[in-house]
Amino acid sequence: MQNDHFSRHAQQVLTVTRGQDPLHGPGSDPSIARSWLRCLEDYHLDPALTIAPTVLEHGRLLESRERLQQVLTIAGSEMNSLHQQLSGAGHAVLLTDARGVILNCVTAPSERKIFERAGLWLGADWSEACEGTNGIGTCLVERQSLTIHRDEHFRGRHTGLTCSASPVFDPHGELLAVLDVSSAREAVSRQSQFHTMALVNLSAKMIESCYFLRHFENQWLLRFHLQAESVGLFSEGLLAFDGEGRICAVNQSALNLLGKVRGGLMGQPVEAFFDCSLDELLGRASANASASWPLRTRDGRGLFAVLRGQPRSVPAPVAQAVPERPRLPGICLGDAALQNDFRRALRVFERDVPLLIQGETGSGKEAFAKAVHHASLRADKAFVALNCAAIPESLIESELFGYRGGSFTGARKEGMRGKLQQADGGTLFLDEIGDMPLALQTRLLRVLEDRLVVPIGGEPQAVNVRIISATHRHLVDRVQDGSFREDLYYRLNGLEVALPPLRERSDKSQLLDFLLAEEASDQAVLLDVEARQALLAFAWPGNVRQLRTVLRTLAALCDDGRIGVEDLPIAIRQVRPQPVRMEESSDSPLDDAERLALLNALEQQRWHMSHTAEQLGVSRNTLYRKLRKHRIAR
Repeated sequence: MQNDHFSRHAQQVLTVTRGQDPLHGPGSDPSIARSWLRCLEDYHLDPALTIAPTVLEHGRLLESRERLQQVLTIAGSEMNSLHQQLSGAGHAVLLTDARGVILNCVTAPSERKIFERAGLWLGADWSEACEGTNGIGTCLVERQSLTIHRDEHFRGRHTGLTCSASPVFDPHGELLAVLDVSSAREAVSRQSQFHTMALVNLSAKMIESCYFLRHFENQWLLRFHLQAESVGLFSEGLLAFDGEGRICAVNQSALNLLGKVRGGLMGQPVEAFFDCSLDELLGRASANASASWPLRTRDGRGLFAVLRGQPRSVPAPVAQAVPERPRLPGICLGDAALQNDFRRALRVFERDVPLLIQGETGSGKEAFAKAVHHASLRADKAFVALNCAAIPESLIESELFGYRGGSFTGARKEGMRGKLQQADGGTLFLDEIGDMPLALQTRLLRVLEDRLVVPIGGEPQAVNVRIISATHRHLVDRVQDGSFREDLYYRLNGLEVALPPLRERSDKSQLLDFLLAEEASDQAVLLDVEARQALLAFAWPGNVRQLRTVLRTLAALCDDGRIGVEDLPIAIRQVRPQPVRMEESSDSPLDDAERLALLNALEQQRWHMSHTAEQLGVSRNTLYRKLRKHRIAR
């Protein structure tokens, strides 16, 4: 039956490529017909052949991932967000390099085998020359967004897939990667892919823009658009120039807004295209530029722009009578219990005691770990983060331990330093440690015991590294079901810190101001009373990460320095603020009894939180919540 389908599909391909264009069907699209013709005449492929895709050797896959490490880091969260927007089920979100090799894949764990059977493996080569007409490969050739729906694929074995792909370009206009969403569901129509294609396009542009901004962190960066409110969004023009005012790079939006071609801009002085001198332009610069100002082009076009960079004339610092205590970057510690946890964490960290941070997704575990590192004596050393859940299981060993050159087929001859070696002298942050494969847990335990790293195929090397790990899972449960080593759990759990979810923090108002100031940078932004109440009343299921994202959007869209309730997302506006409860008075007999019971249990268990929670018959999170409620601290 399947062979009959492959034969019919092959016959259809041959009919189209012989010039017998059908009025309907996949061959009626000129781009599909062109691709099929390339597959036959240039690549000499057989549409009925059912061979498995070509997969890169392990070492070459690692090398490809390392070349695009910054892109993979940027794209990781965008791919997860895209998968969630597509309701997840039935979709695989893929990122490939400029050759069409799959470097990352986001899909539901229960559906991974379905997509692997379809050939969507890590390291699989989906270039048109290997797999014929398909979303990834044809996107690479056409250099534009496209959808390849079921029978439009060249190979009969791929006709069960629908793929929507969009190119990702680097700041110099070269193809950097391809973002693709593939579905194996039969009910997917071509019309239903319009929405998917729009989301893929948007995500690809977001990755492009973020990569551009990071790639030119140390250069002057002009961001501009026709509308002031669009500066800072993915459609903005980006133009980087050096200290002499010579243009280094532009994105496609900048070329469109200026009406120029790339060759006519590169290496030219920036003032040749804008109606102001270089000194005037640099005088507008700001390290955290956000508020836009009018800028005209030489041919009279009106734009709005911001310039990121250090201003040329820096005012002399004003002497302060009392020096301020340096603020920890990226973290607010207004919650008394959280502040106490931070002090305790820093004390034990300085004594080389491992920290285990637990908390819901988005509650700020990495920010807490970074703050501990920056407040410690290791602040000037490396802080290296590894997300154990984001790296494919087949690659995490090489990422963590590294490998010696020539240790396996395809390995780079100079080898690769693993995260443990990169963090030597500093801190290694193991995020989502609960998802680390069991075999690697044994190796990590040995490193922690011996302080020696053994790269794949290499010799033992001494490392001086301190470990902070984090998870949103209950590791005790994973120890009990056998998916996490008990001895590693006790080795990592020198001090356990339970971060409260945003909805339970007592410093929500202070945190709101802290994050808004960070996201608004040097822009003065005020929150209306109603807007503040709505933000504080919202449950924030995505915790601090979600709040930061909302505030970043509000600050970017704020023109008059004021954020009103009408500016908030509709989901937040619809929540009715609850009446503010007064602090429970100490003359409440029930609260007094609960507080006394907590204190007695804590003293009996010598303030061991896990034992206290077990004695009281509650979870550790509930215990910490009650301690914060009664303001109990050791």
